[in-house]
Amino acid sequence: MRYGLIAGNGRFPLLALESARRLGHDVTVIAIQEEASRELEALAPRCHWISLGQLGKLIEILRQEGITEVVMCGQVKHAKIFSSIRPDWRLAKLLASLPWKNTDGLIGGVIRILEDEGIHLRDSTSLLKPMLATAGTMTRRAPEKDETTDVDYGRRVANALASVDVGQSVAVCERACVAVEAMEGTDAMLRRAASLVNGRRLALVKVARRREHLLFDVPVVGLSTIPVMQETGTTVLAVEAGRTLMLDREEMLASANAAGIAIVGF
Repeated sequence: MRYGLIAGNGRFPLLALESARRLGHDVTVIAIQEEASRELEALAPRCHWISLGQLGKLIEILRQEGITEVVMCGQVKHAKIFSSIRPDWRLAKLLASLPWKNTDGLIGGVIRILEDEGIHLRDSTSLLKPMLATAGTMTRRAPEKDETTDVDYGRRVANALASVDVGQSVAVCERACVAVEAMEGTDAMLRRAASLVNGRRLALVKVARRREHLLFDVPVVGLSTIPVMQETGTTVLAVEAGRTLMLDREEMLASANAAGIAIVGF
């Protein structure tokens, strides 16, 4: 199979590329220069770099490479839409046409343009199915009763927020939603929550968007999540089973076990 891999930040693109190579797929990487790791160049047989605003160049590269199947892997910080990045005429035209500049609107618009060009976006977890979170307790320690109560409440709040494309994560303390994630990301949200609860413990709940597909914006947790949880007094992480990627899963669970953190899939 021949794929184009549009790479954002984090380890997701690197792991997806390694998996694709093991499976014998021919992959061309189109890396977002404001986000992606230079490590991709050493792994990819072909790697093109584009700016976040260069939608036209993206299409040109895919045409030149003869690619009709694309996956999006890795985060692109939504807040950069409001930075100094200058969109090309194709992206500027799309932005002007959007009623709302949320994730679904932006990426959905890009998908429609790619489809018009005969380029199809595929499930971004298709190369990493074994890394999806499983249902039930994944760590040695299960959530305590009060933590489970916070998780249950957090799931209701997070699902409501995800349904209107606000964010994927919430921080809960003693049956109260302390903070919700927007453009700042999960780590910043947790640090903000910790500043408000005076040392009391937090629960972190992360859900996927309320859509059937996993073409983009897949929830991701990983080894780097655990130190931030320790720093902020977050003692339980609850994620959506089958719809959340756990990067470096075994190392992450070992680190959580050492820290006494509970991780559960629902």
